[in-house]
Amino acid sequence: MTFQMRLCVALACLLPLIGCQTAPNTIPPRTDNAAVRLATWNIHYIWLNRDSGSWSRGHWESRKRSVDAAFKALDADLVAFQEMESFAGGNDDSVNLARAWLLEQNPDYAAAAIGDWREFPSTQPMLYRPDRLILLDQGWFFFSDTPDVIYSRTFNGSYPAFASWAQFRAVQTGKAFRVVNVHVDFSSRENREKSIALTLHKTQAWIDANETVFLVGDFNSRAGSALIDTLENEDFRFADVDGSTYHFNRGINLFGAIDHVAVHGDADIVRGPWVLRRKWHGIWPSDHYPVIADYRLH
Repeated sequence: MTFQMRLCVALACLLPLIGCQTAPNTIPPRTDNAAVRLATWNIHYIWLNRDSGSWSRGHWESRKRSVDAAFKALDADLVAFQEMESFAGGNDDSVNLARAWLLEQNPDYAAAAIGDWREFPSTQPMLYRPDRLILLDQGWFFFSDTPDVIYSRTFNGSYPAFASWAQFRAVQTGKAFRVVNVHVDFSSRENREKSIALTLHKTQAWIDANETVFLVGDFNSRAGSALIDTLENEDFRFADVDGSTYHFNRGINLFGAIDHVAVHGDADIVRGPWVLRRKWHGIWPSDHYPVIADYRLH
């Protein structure tokens, strides 16, 4: 969160918040079987060595059914995750409770943008339906002066942050596309700006080759911000998300969307976007809402 977002938290503690929780909603059923349904969702990391408290292993045990219910409700062809990490110190991702749970509960999905954690940072995976999408390639780059060095720290020396990406072919249409999944620093404007500049640099070769590139994730920036304007000036078209996507894990919707789906190239949004704002089993699945939209590839 930025300083302004933290200020909103403080204000929220002083104001009555009657009516801030959006009523439960659902994602409409598909009307175009050839369209690709894409989603992005910051699922919040798990403190692996904490038994209780917010975002602990114990908290995960209480919210994991809600996470699975939300995932199923999306009915997506692909969900790009941020913060899908069971953190115990260091970069070891051999235990990833959320990823393992969702794959176990949803055997019709597979994982992309993952690998041996020593060679591939796997905490921003994409879960996709192999009956709808064929995985062609995958990779990553870090938001760093040394982007091809795994776990390299960000431009100002802060914690490592990165983009994962994967290339797919849609089974229904035979059309190929790439999805670049970002999680941009919440606290440093400098890091955010340099991270997006690097992302534009890294995607340019694909764009020059006339590929369709989706850019999704937690941008920690709202529509109309300089960061989003930079991407729109390079012809990335953002889905017009209405309302909040971050809710403080309390259903408090105080500012506009910071989680986004955008595309460059031969694809058009045909339905959505939708933001799934609800609890399951009485528990919020994350402090972010998932964002989802249907796209037709040309």
